[in-house]
Amino acid sequence: MNIYRYKTYYYITYALSLLPLRALYFISDVVYAVLYRMIGYRKKLVRRQLRDSFPEKSEKELREIEKKFYHWFCDYFVETIKMLTASDEYMMREMLEYKGMDKVEEVLKSGQSIATVLGHFGNWELLSCTKLAVSGFKDWTLGLIYHALRNRDFDRLFLDIRSAHHGTCIDKHDILRELVKLKKDGRVSLFGYILDQSPKWDSIHLWLPFLNHDTPVFTGAERIARKFKNAVFYIDMQRPKRGKYIFDFQLVTLAPQNMEENELTRETFKLLEASIRRQPECYLWTHNRWKRTHEEYNQKVASGELKG
Repeated sequence: MNIYRYKTYYYITYALSLLPLRALYFISDVVYAVLYRMIGYRKKLVRRQLRDSFPEKSEKELREIEKKFYHWFCDYFVETIKMLTASDEYMMREMLEYKGMDKVEEVLKSGQSIATVLGHFGNWELLSCTKLAVSGFKDWTLGLIYHALRNRDFDRLFLDIRSAHHGTCIDKHDILRELVKLKKDGRVSLFGYILDQSPKWDSIHLWLPFLNHDTPVFTGAERIARKFKNAVFYIDMQRPKRGKYIFDFQLVTLAPQNMEENELTRETFKLLEASIRRQPECYLWTHNRWKRTHEEYNQKVASGELKG
């Protein structure tokens, strides 16, 4: 990491973060005009995935979703920047609303840790503020799992943002080690797992229907929840208006180890699809989610390149 370059990025982001949210949304509108109307960033990919995911919708409906998506996509970045300097009180008053936290608190107080699952939907970065919503119990760890960015300067910057509201950032390669340590220390935790990552060929554990696609899935969240006997909550995120997010923590199971293998993964993907169908513009359509096909996978298994 170049410390001088990192500090430059940090101070620029810090200065932007001090702006009122309405000013940041003005910047977002300008970026939208450039990104969508002038550059057309990944527009072909977005259109193809929207068309394939919603074959029942007309071209007019799909274009409307597309425009709303790019608006939200630009908003996502300025909202994330705002987190760097916004106070806890501001975040809870202006941007966040939580549902289902009584049950979350009850589970944590009982001594059981929690695995929350969500997708690239809404502003998943705001999960890092969850500690602010649990008022009656403080002695727990909020684990924010991340994949290190190639650019180490930006990676450090995002770690600063994600840890600004009492979250603990955990590299994805260190999840098990950290969970074992927390359990040994007698600390309960809540970890957030993103469901809809694109797994590498050798990390595909399951194929299931998702948004009208035969979709490869990595079942790591289920495996960890079963191993550590975590309660599992699905986060149904809603964006009722610009600048406001509702995090609805929905209990899926208190005993994932008693469910059939892959049942938990299938159930949570159904919940994620329902969230996306309700508000499709808030899903990360620029992510090439279906770049690996079942046919290619079967060919690799048949050739011995992969174990089926």
